[in-house]
Amino acid sequence: MVRVSHRMITVGRSMNANTESASAATAADDPDWLVDDTLPGNGETSDSAQAAAPWRVLIVDDDVDVHVVTKFSLSNACFMGRRLSFLHAYSGEEAIAVLRSTPDVALVLLDVIMETSDAGLRVARQIRDELGNKLVRIVLRTGQPGQALEHSIILDYDINDFWCKTDLTTRKLFTTVISSLRGYADLVDAEQRIAALQAALLALQASVAAAGAAK
Repeated sequence: MVRVSHRMITVGRSMNANTESASAATAADDPDWLVDDTLPGNGETSDSAQAAAPWRVLIVDDDVDVHVVTKFSLSNACFMGRRLSFLHAYSGEEAIAVLRSTPDVALVLLDVIMETSDAGLRVARQIRDELGNKLVRIVLRTGQPGQALEHSIILDYDINDFWCKTDLTTRKLFTTVISSLRGYADLVDAEQRIAALQAALLALQASVAAAGAAK
């Protein structure tokens, strides 16, 4: 199976629209980057699926080609009757700005090396600590095979997966994205259940207090 080509780590943000279109055409010629029609959730979608709010996926990378190929490879993905909607950031600063303005992002596909060698790691920490966002799933991606201390990164940062771009085939990317969305959906559901229980408890306490005051 052909893996992601070196174009994933060679083209900068300065590419114009024509270059971006050419990248998409190149991706179309690479069978490993085509979404397999037999994958779960692909193919025809119902009217209700098309109408459902999409999952928001933020792609953070300083390489335009990575954005083009990632979006192309996931263009037909569907999970729980909802398609994917892609947001884009080309630096750590842009990523944090997007997440501040769009709190319902379900997944961040986050490059490690951007404006600095650890920009992605800084973003991951800001998401959890500064923004207080514990729900969004974070998948780190690096163009440097065997990047130092992968185990340390997984232990020290609240991320959900870590991949080298050259290892992340279409099928692996699809699996990673769907499992991340499933985890996000479970966390949101749990949070909503807790909020409902807390509201019911407060209502019960208020009722008891009112009954006591009426006596």
